[in-house]
Amino acid sequence: MKVKILGNCPPHAYKGLMQSSDREAAIKAVLESVGSKVSGMMFIRGAYDIVINAEVSDQADGMDLALAVRASGWINELVVLEELDMKAPLAAAKKAAGVYKPVG
Repeated sequence: MKVKILGNCPPHAYKGLMQSSDREAAIKAVLESVGSKVSGMMFIRGAYDIVINAEVSDQADGMDLALAVRASGWINELVVLEELDMKAPLAAAKKAAGVYKPVG
């Protein structure tokens, strides 16, 4: 399952960046320790400081990832977005829409 991770870094993470600490390697190590495969990482400007593209085997591993990241302390705000395969939900929605009859 592909996920996008959005996060904001606390002040001590910025200190690490300024001291030439390899934050990308540290972040990747945390994610890989719970079985994630990191395919991309970038620091950005805007509402979030970092975006990570990763892959986990299932939702349980996604939760492990979120817990590990939060426990590591390198992110103080975290959003994990799961990429969805819309075929099954759309098929169910179309089926339901065909049965629904508006009132009146």
